[in-house]
Amino acid sequence: MSDKKIIAVMGATGAQGGGLVRAITANPNCGFTARAITRDVNSDKAKALAALGAEVVPANVDDVESLKKAFNGAHGVFGVTFFWDHFDPVKETAQAKGMADAAKAAGVKHFVWSSLEDTRNFMSLDDPRMPTLHGKYKVPHLDSKGEVDSYFAQIGLPATVLWTSFYWENFIYFGMGPQKGQDGNLSLVIPMGDKKLPGIASEDIGKCALGVFMRGDELIGKTVGIAGEHLTGQEYAAGMSAAIGKPINHVSVPFDVYRGFGFPGAEDVGNMFQFKHDFQEQFVNVRDLEFSRKLNPELKTYSQWLKENASRIPLPE
Repeated sequence: MSDKKIIAVMGATGAQGGGLVRAITANPNCGFTARAITRDVNSDKAKALAALGAEVVPANVDDVESLKKAFNGAHGVFGVTFFWDHFDPVKETAQAKGMADAAKAAGVKHFVWSSLEDTRNFMSLDDPRMPTLHGKYKVPHLDSKGEVDSYFAQIGLPATVLWTSFYWENFIYFGMGPQKGQDGNLSLVIPMGDKKLPGIASEDIGKCALGVFMRGDELIGKTVGIAGEHLTGQEYAAGMSAAIGKPINHVSVPFDVYRGFGFPGAEDVGNMFQFKHDFQEQFVNVRDLEFSRKLNPELKTYSQWLKENASRIPLPE
């Protein structure tokens, strides 16, 4: 074990970080050992990671000094933030920069940052296509991550930016599963028209991150986009329909209608879908499926993910 390099994993009890911890502990030949960073080392999820062989270490994402201690001696750090815990883009950016500062102070050799595009690099705040939110964002949960992408070079931290995709677990946990219409039929609401929405199994994000670390210095200073498949809303609905054995229609409502749905973050998510629709070519092309599979040979297709998870998708009564 002593010759293995330590990867400190933020969000270790969450979807992406947990996927990376499990990928490292399942691959004794990867050259790394996992250090799971969590607020509560006594939680059931933390204990489960320890049982897999991960070192479990406490730290608070808002406390840079605790992060420095948690990163001490680590070769690499996987950084991920938790926007949907607080809905605060300013806080998210500050947390990400805090992770980067702590990694730099600890002498980390490779920081892999789970990110998304800053949409303000594609359109100005006065662009009338979609509303500006919180005074300075178009898609807060994208912009607040993407804003950090250039920070690593500024502070001299060797980093790879990992642009992720919509993860299919949103159909299970985020309320994006099938809804029952007034006609009693099930519908999957994805406001993308006939455009493609790159998607991925959340577990595969961690596996792709391990693939980045395993390439050594090759991807430092680079931005890498990953996805499992690029599918239209119709293809998502058809696949889900086949998997659960019930007819599901795809419904693409206007973006303004989606923004008005009223759930927490609806405007943000509505703007996200419009960005991915309006800038389809740029968003899809950077998420190379072939390269994603080179990073992670076990990369799941949507149909493979459905085989394992369709029964977990909540259906309305």
